[in-house]
Amino acid sequence: MTLLKAAALGAGLSLTAGAATAQTLTMGVRGGPESMDPHYSALGVHAAAAKHIFDTLVWSGTDLQIEPGLATSWAPIDEDTWEFKLREGVTFHDGSAFTAEDVKFSIERIPVVTGPTTTTIYVRRVAEVEIIDDYTIHIHTDGPASTLPNDFIRLFIVSSEAAADYSTPETAAEGFNSGAATIGTGPYKYVSWEPNGDLVLERFDDYWRGMGAWERVIRQEIPNDSSRLAALKAGQVDVINYVSSVDYLALANDADIDSIIGDSVYIMNLQLDQRGETPKVYDNDGNVMAENPLTNPLVREAFDLAIDRETMVEIVLEGLGQPANQLMPKGFFGSNESIPAKVYDPARARELLAEAGYPDGFKIDLYCTSDRLPGDGAICQGLGQMFTQVGIDTNVNAISRTVYFPAQAAQEYSVFMNGWGTLTGEASYTLGGLAHSNDPEVGLGAFNRVRYVNEEVDRLLQEGATTLDADARRAMYEEAMALVVADRAYIPVVQLQTVWAAKAGAYTFEPRFDEDTLAFFIRPAN
Repeated sequence: MTLLKAAALGAGLSLTAGAATAQTLTMGVRGGPESMDPHYSALGVHAAAAKHIFDTLVWSGTDLQIEPGLATSWAPIDEDTWEFKLREGVTFHDGSAFTAEDVKFSIERIPVVTGPTTTTIYVRRVAEVEIIDDYTIHIHTDGPASTLPNDFIRLFIVSSEAAADYSTPETAAEGFNSGAATIGTGPYKYVSWEPNGDLVLERFDDYWRGMGAWERVIRQEIPNDSSRLAALKAGQVDVINYVSSVDYLALANDADIDSIIGDSVYIMNLQLDQRGETPKVYDNDGNVMAENPLTNPLVREAFDLAIDRETMVEIVLEGLGQPANQLMPKGFFGSNESIPAKVYDPARARELLAEAGYPDGFKIDLYCTSDRLPGDGAICQGLGQMFTQVGIDTNVNAISRTVYFPAQAAQEYSVFMNGWGTLTGEASYTLGGLAHSNDPEVGLGAFNRVRYVNEEVDRLLQEGATTLDADARRAMYEEAMALVVADRAYIPVVQLQTVWAAKAGAYTFEPRFDEDTLAFFIRPAN
């Protein structure tokens, strides 16, 4: 269908003739991979690049529904064992056969080579991998694991032969970034990659889903929103992602460019450090405070009440989003419909700061990314102004994701904001990663950078993770969500919407809820 300038949510994009005979698709993307090792990072921009070269065991569809990938079927065969049947006849880019050995190798490799934004969250329930035959594998878990197939949507399968010598922290980057180990079963083969630059790919004609439309694909990393749109208008790229809200409105009058808006799985959330001492909160003289005010629930509530979410959506994002009241989109498994909408009350926020012992407020450094998700830097600036208005003098630092995430993992920040997407569609992924206390032994809390601890939340999440009854598990996750929202160590701000743009009438494309821009699913309109 041909796209109108103001597209309906979820509509397909039919963006004609210029690209119909083209053999190369050039995509201008806001962010690219951190390395070519698919197991290094859990960031969405990293996974989106990896999906061009590597397949996952379980596929996540446009609306995040789970579908067969390299596994054709799966089922629990006892309380702590899942059987996965693998797809036969699949070959790697070097012609070798895909077998169960590659799955076992990939699962066991992840904890060894993962980076600061860890991918261990996808294999956290795996206790042992048992090969039954070349196309049957048993995954033994640490107790009942009802959501294991959902976790495996980001389980990228690498070649056990090609990656054998490149599976330590010292060798992984060398092997994958050079291309020696970058051998997948995906729709495109690796040609070259320049960090913060171009990822060049060529079509894999023997791909099991069928041959892609493009002989060559170039993912050109262009972090600046205006530059990315300018490249599209100049014909230097064919499709771009993450059109800014301001540019989206302007494109309504541009007959040469089509754009489409889609709901996003990502929710921007503010995170407040819960350690007794924290490095980036200061008194009004600029001295680091000896006692962390963020541990005071009155202060956290003041932060919450200071946020005008309606203005954030309508003014900062030009309507491309909606206010968020919890850490997942509505309707996801474990989201809680009883949680009320957030209230904006700056006067009450100032009162709470006074009650907490800070009548004159204090100072903070607020950190966020500037090049990861649409509007991230602008939302951050908006928060800074809102906090300053209630007496929390805020210095905003919107920085590159390549700097932000390693520092966040090292707990160098006190107050920070980033987007989190519930990519599996259910709460154990989000709450288990963010809201459980950081506990490597149980495999939960890997992304809990604020050291939030609520023993009841921990209990509910651990019990939910081993409860096979769906209704009982949902009730536990809903209760945990309500507790987390009430504690306000994590404060939801807005759910994003995403805009893509392309040459008018040139391509067919359906936006994905996870915001991935995948060349295999972009086709010439004719």
